[in-house]
Amino acid sequence: MIKQDRILAIDQGTTSTRSIVFDATGQEISLARQEFPQYYPNQGWVEHDPEDIWRDAKTTAQEAVERSGGIDRIAAIGITNQRETIVVWDRATGKPVHNAIVWQDRRTTRLCSELKKDGAEKLVTERTGLLLDPYFSATKLAWILDNVDGARGRAEKGELAFGTIDCFLLWRLTGGKSHATDITNACRTLLFDIHRQQWDPDLLKLFRIPEALLPEVKDNSAIFGETTPDLFGRAVPVAGMAGDQQSAVVGQACFQPGTAKATYGTGCFVLLNTGDSPIVSRNRMLTTIAYRLNGKTAYALEGSIFVAGAAIKWLRDGLHLITHASQTDDMATRVPHSHGVYMVPGFVGLGAPHWDPDARGLICGLTLDATEAHIARAALESVAYQTLDLVAAMTQDGGGTASTLRVDGGMSANDWFCQFLADMLQARVERPKQIETTALGAAYLAGLGVGMWNGLDEVASEWERGALFEPKMDGTQRKTMIDGWHMAVRRALTQK
Repeated sequence: MIKQDRILAIDQGTTSTRSIVFDATGQEISLARQEFPQYYPNQGWVEHDPEDIWRDAKTTAQEAVERSGGIDRIAAIGITNQRETIVVWDRATGKPVHNAIVWQDRRTTRLCSELKKDGAEKLVTERTGLLLDPYFSATKLAWILDNVDGARGRAEKGELAFGTIDCFLLWRLTGGKSHATDITNACRTLLFDIHRQQWDPDLLKLFRIPEALLPEVKDNSAIFGETTPDLFGRAVPVAGMAGDQQSAVVGQACFQPGTAKATYGTGCFVLLNTGDSPIVSRNRMLTTIAYRLNGKTAYALEGSIFVAGAAIKWLRDGLHLITHASQTDDMATRVPHSHGVYMVPGFVGLGAPHWDPDARGLICGLTLDATEAHIARAALESVAYQTLDLVAAMTQDGGGTASTLRVDGGMSANDWFCQFLADMLQARVERPKQIETTALGAAYLAGLGVGMWNGLDEVASEWERGALFEPKMDGTQRKTMIDGWHMAVRRALTQK
């Protein structure tokens, strides 16, 4: 009998879907990837077609399995996903009633402002650890119910289902038999009490969300359901799910309180493990659930940067300054310093610690001898500066000062960026050998769910460092650069 000793991880992101097969040591066996389109129907609106997402998840999963040698050795599937992006679909047909509304979408800014004026944010933050911002799911869901003909009435009758992307993919993978999500995705909806760990009736009432829409909430390692046999030739259990940033916490083995990771994808998200006690932020960080295994919960402080890799994508697709993201490394080293040029990438507002949905991007400090290399360097630097702001806020909140930050995601492959990050943070920056830690975390969770790994200590023992960056910059130079950044941010916040 062939031993089932591999895991298929489906990593559904904001701009692409990847499926990766990992072996029992966490090594990548095969990978398939597909980019998909974004839709911008109005200013500040961002949508995806859920059918694009399902198509790419299915085809990349099948390709990765085939490239790994077939389904026989696949023990389970793990899913990780772009968080806060929502789908509403018909329970009878499985068809979405509207495009997915993406986490970057700002269409509910006015509703969030009205709720804040009514004093609702105190309740929201006490129960969820989050803030009233269009970033999160509840107001997006309310918008669909109020703007799609007949949606609210059908939802109240139990004819529609709601879910984040993990939940929608699970529904499709299981042929509609499983309507469930994991706790890390549930806790990002503004509808879930992270202390009692259940859907909250007061929040459902506040956002006017019928409870009949909601999925069951499970631990991150659990049997969520089985795939229909036609997808891979036999049924395969879906045994692990987590939102992408929490999945990266697992992939980076940040299991001890005080350990931190930063994932650089479309946005950047820093999570600091705070153990079994949630820390209430005084600096507008988010209190969130890092993971729950066997009913035991670990919490985290989180800082969210809306634009990281998306700024590099803008240089490529918007300004056409580069043709490949990797060119930014060479461009940054082509000039000896930033020349006083700063980019504040507030293309969809600014996230933590500002939480200003109306802020807009700017480039300042330009002179006639500034070049495209200075702009590229400023884009990279902006992500490090934003990370510094998050880490400083977490330290002030009592989360401790992380002497080491583990990094992953596409931008972490850039050595110049990692060194600049270490200089700004005045901390060691560690990059793992396997930078696909989001998918790896989902694989570990699924493997824990079917007994391939016997606990977090075994998972942690497999983490390997690929590169180390230590601070080198002169303190005076560092302070001057940071002061310039804060001046640029003030300009971005006041130009509305």
